[in-house]
Amino acid sequence: MAEDQQGVARAGGPRKVRRAVAMLLVAGLAATCGARMPSAAGPGWHSPGLVGGGGWPFAGVPLNPDDEDGAAYLPGSSVVLLRDGRVRLVPLGGETAVTVPASDPRVAQAVRSDRRWLARGTVPGRTPLDREMAERALLDLRLLTRPNGASLASWYGPWRYAWPRDAAFAAAAFAVTGHAHEARQVLRFLESVQTDDGRWAARYHPDGRAVTDGRAPQLDSLGWVVWASWLVHTQDPARTGRQPELWRMVARAADRMARSLDSEGLPPPSSDYFERSPSTEQDPDSPTLGVVGPMLAGLRAAAALARERGDEQRELRWQEAARRLSDAVARRFAPYGYPRSPIRGGRMDTSVTFVAPPFAPQDPGVDAAVLNAAARLRLPNGGVLPGEKWAGNRTVAWTPETAMFALAAASAGRTDEARARLDWLARHRTSLGALPEKVDAKGRQAGVAPLGWTAALVLLTLTALDRPLPVPPP
Repeated sequence: MAEDQQGVARAGGPRKVRRAVAMLLVAGLAATCGARMPSAAGPGWHSPGLVGGGGWPFAGVPLNPDDEDGAAYLPGSSVVLLRDGRVRLVPLGGETAVTVPASDPRVAQAVRSDRRWLARGTVPGRTPLDREMAERALLDLRLLTRPNGASLASWYGPWRYAWPRDAAFAAAAFAVTGHAHEARQVLRFLESVQTDDGRWAARYHPDGRAVTDGRAPQLDSLGWVVWASWLVHTQDPARTGRQPELWRMVARAADRMARSLDSEGLPPPSSDYFERSPSTEQDPDSPTLGVVGPMLAGLRAAAALARERGDEQRELRWQEAARRLSDAVARRFAPYGYPRSPIRGGRMDTSVTFVAPPFAPQDPGVDAAVLNAAARLRLPNGGVLPGEKWAGNRTVAWTPETAMFALAAASAGRTDEARARLDWLARHRTSLGALPEKVDAKGRQAGVAPLGWTAALVLLTLTALDRPLPVPPP
């Protein structure tokens, strides 16, 4: 049906184009039925989603909340049909959105281009709602990724930066959905901004300049980037094997991780995805599971890459580092049920999923800890808090954390749980279907949308339900 509609649009003539657009609108409204959430007038970050176009560079401009009533994406695109029948898009090569009649030839051109890009990969999901959510997540990730490979967290000021952690997940999501070019572009950006000692700054401007706001490097990013590099390689080994700069990036990061381990096998304290000072933790002198989990996945992934390249010396070095770190996790975190800080009575948080599939082999003790953490963090609105005794608003659910538990469930074979969390995420998207950062107690958008990390995690979860994701070998 989609190809028939495109053919009508190509045939020319305002009447035929208007008819095609009308058909697209009906399909779009049907696809998003049940996936809408109440509109909430909010601060400057509020937007129901990004307006885009079909050409390179993929520019995303937020839709004004005043225009969201009755608006919908034309299916398979980032082009928005407004309530009055006009269309908003970013023309080919532009950076600013324009509003044009539905008969404008740029409308059909942009829709065709977006659909062709989607068709070059796969849209995961077993139900129409799954696939519609995945389609939107893919298109949003593309709009958030700049031509230089900088994958931005979102579009608004404090979010309009590239965090290595978030970017690593974007690369992974692009890879498992068949968009290898975009995955490699994200990794190339990360390679270009890596320091000689193997680390990354906490975040970067879209042009690659480090943000100098006093935040120290966050050691979990080393593990996440190396894990993502390995995952990208598993999906497209021929092409990544011809990119020596990606191997150099992995080697620098893996060596840094290995050198950072102390006599007990643990890295130093560092900020992680909570982005707060280690001094605020229950055990300020020890690393959190939010750092240890990604670093273990990264060292194992690096050893697997070295093995494939025939680099026995590095393989053995990184394997030994991974073994020491794994032993430290078993000794320091496992006895207490894998809390955030390795102490008796340690608080649970989402980082327990970082030592579960697809980041580590399945383990009954970890499975039990994941279920325990999910129960403790669950909110009445159905989402989860990032961690126990969260310092922020304790009635607001965070979508990346909810999606991380969904990914853990899908990767462990708990299909019903994964589906329930995905359904919750689908129900709490914006009126345009974008995944927001947060959801308040009344089910309303409470953070910027779209959020790239959540979009990537949803795509990984849907893929994991279709086929098992690879796990770095121990």
